[in-house]
Amino acid sequence: MINKKIETVNPIQSTLSSEDDVFTALSTSALLAKSAVPYSHRRIADNYVIIKRVYRFQAVQSRITNAELQLLKKYDFNTLEFSTIKQVNDELAYLKKWSTSGNELLRKDADQLLQIRCKELKYIVASRYSTVTNELYNGYKALERYFEEISKFYSPIC
Repeated sequence: MINKKIETVNPIQSTLSSEDDVFTALSTSALLAKSAVPYSHRRIADNYVIIKRVYRFQAVQSRITNAELQLLKKYDFNTLEFSTIKQVNDELAYLKKWSTSGNELLRKDADQLLQIRCKELKYIVASRYSTVTNELYNGYKALERYFEEISKFYSPIC
């Protein structure tokens, strides 16, 4: 019988965190919000946060249209109900880069993609998360955290 030492694998940690502090996937959304954020992203986030504070999404929002779904598919994005936090964080990083691109069509599409994501998030929140059927697909949390972090109207006290 050979004694083998069992190695433990630690999740990725932030360089700013202590040994006990685990770097979570939602923290990535907050970090994305701390770097340079395009004005269009802030405008969409402000709109989302204000509507959430005032109306609390009591009326059910409309789902995305087929044209919007085709735009998501063009860039190989899943719908928000079937996206993980990691996928949404990756998408947000792409959208930030594309929003400051020299290509006008790419900038326009990036802003439209974020608008679609916002519309999907409003629908999920308004339907009280009933459209999210699997715990694995919780990318909406990352998007909401990103919006809260970049909005000037968000305060964690509310």
